[in-house]
Amino acid sequence: MMKNILILGVGNILMGDEGIGIHSIKELEKNSFPENVTLLDGGTGGFHLLNYLQEYKIIIMIDASMDNKPEGTVSVIEPKFASDFPKSLSAHDIGLRDLIESVSLLGELPKIFLITISINHIQNMSMELSQKIKASLSEIAQKVESILHSLNQ
Repeated sequence: MMKNILILGVGNILMGDEGIGIHSIKELEKNSFPENVTLLDGGTGGFHLLNYLQEYKIIIMIDASMDNKPEGTVSVIEPKFASDFPKSLSAHDIGLRDLIESVSLLGELPKIFLITISINHIQNMSMELSQKIKASLSEIAQKVESILHSLNQ
């Protein structure tokens, strides 16, 4: 039986590049996925996502990260513990780490693949992505596809 997989984009869509996780979900929604894959706009994170993290055994998270890598760098991390999450995971950082810690207290952590997109700064109010970050959307989609492919081996 195939496990249900959640693809979760988080970020603040009103803060430019900080919203890349949400923009990624909107972009991915143009593709077709197997029935066991759910796409979710997780907004800025927070405890309303707790049920999703308990319900799914495999989660692919997409988020912006201020990690000092070149802008637009797409990385995949497989955190095993809340402490493995990058500390500088942009503005809603606290929500995501706290969420993971809460899930681990309540039981078993799901298998998490964290796709981060490096941003240099948080922009003022803007719903647009910068060119460099917008250019990373196709690479994000490729990373999601390769993770899904590896899970179905």
